[in-house]
Amino acid sequence: MVEADKVVFSKTLDKSEWKSTEIAKGGLKNEIEKLKKSEGHDIIAYGGGEFVSSLIQENLIDEYYFFINPSILGSGMTIFEKVDYKTDLKLVESQAYDCGITVLKYVK
Repeated sequence: MVEADKVVFSKTLDKSEWKSTEIAKGGLKNEIEKLKKSEGHDIIAYGGGEFVSSLIQENLIDEYYFFINPSILGSGMTIFEKVDYKTDLKLVESQAYDCGITVLKYVK
C-alpha cells in the first residue's frame, strides 16, 4: 500500500508527507471523473460514511462491495440517505466467511 499511488481528498491539507500521495483540493465529482479518465488501474475508495455517501450521491461508484456483518447495532448512518435517483445493481459475486461476514459484489 505504501508504494501504491494514492489521492487524499482534504479541505485542510495543502501537501502530503506520505510517499506516492497527491492531495485533491477540487470538487469531488470533478476530481473523481479526472481519475477515472486517467491511465491506471481500478480506483478503491476508503473513507468514512460521509465520504462514501458523497460518492454515492454524485453517482460516482461503479462497483459496490457490501460487507454484511451479523451484528445488530440499533442505529447508524445510512450511506444512501441523500440519494435522489434509482440505480439497479446486479449481483456478480458473493462470498460467505466462517466468521459470519458475507461480502456481496454488485455492479451497475
